[in-house]
Amino acid sequence: MAINYTAQYIKTESGYMGQLLEWQEVITEGKDLEECRAMLKDAIAEMILAYRQQNKEIPRKVQDNSIFAYGNL
Repeated sequence: MAINYTAQYIKTESGYMGQLLEWQEVITEGKDLEECRAMLKDAIAEMILAYRQQNKEIPRKVQDNSIFAYGNL
């Protein structure tokens, strides 16, 4: 079963920062948006592997009416 997460990308001085809103420990940076997206996909895969090895529950997408603040998208 695939889990979809919401990613937030913020322009920084050095490129872009990407973070999952539902799993904020998954965060990365890239020199451009394309690299940041690729790095975020890799970070998700690594976090899922680490959580499984530690028998920790993988966060699921929250289905509520939360309001998130977005930076410079």
